[in-house]
This record gives sequence, structure tokens and C-alpha cells, in this order.
Amino acid sequence: MLSVSWRKPLDAEIGVTIKGYIFIIADRCKGCGFCIEFCPKEVLAFSDDLNPKGYHPPIVVKDKLVDCENCQLCQIICPDFAIYNLSKEEYQKQLKDKQVKKPTIPEKPIEENKPSKIKIAKTKI
Repeated sequence: MLSVSWRKPLDAEIGVTIKGYIFIIADRCKGCGFCIEFCPKEVLAFSDDLNPKGYHPPIVVKDKLVDCENCQLCQIICPDFAIYNLSKEEYQKQLKDKQVKKPTIPEKPIEENKPSKIKIAKTKI
């Protein structure tokens, strides 16, 4: 029987992976937890703080950002587009061009996000 031997990559000891930055727009988050559940490196966790909607948005676990492989699974799976990733190169370029936006600033003031009053018409039976 023929045995198969796989060749080891030359840079196996280095562990080259593209690292990135995670940006969370807390005001958009509804606390579904998909990003936390499906993160392969367990980089995200629920925050103790509440957003204006009353949900616990995710946060990056302390000292775990270095474990993020920038797979962008959290960005893909988020139904509210409340999280996105930038590779280290993209982040540095946007920082240099001053295009990086602070993701924690709400797009609209909280008062504008309140639902309008609904009038119910009374009918006689």
C-alpha cells in the first residue's frame, strides 16, 4: 500500500494570516448573537452595556483581537449590517486618507428613532 506524505509549507512556523480590525456599530445591533456564535476564534462576546434600542451589542474580547483572522464571517452573517471588518492594510490606508469613520456614533439622534404615535380608529359593533 502506498502511503501519502504531505509536504509541509516553508512558512509553517511563521503562521502567516491576514489580520484585521473589527468595527461594531452598536446602535444598529439588535443583539441576535450570530456574530458571537459563529466566530471561529471566539473573538467576540456580549457587552454588559445596552445600546439605545435596549440590546447588548457584541464587543471584542480583551486581548483576542490578535486572534482574529479577518475571515469576515461576522460581517457576512449580521442581519443588521452592524459589524464590519477591515484588513490591516485597508485600515492603515483609510486612516492615512482620514476615511475611517467612528462606528459607535449613531447615524440619527435617538429621538428620531422613536416610533411615531399610531391613532386607532374606534368602531361600533
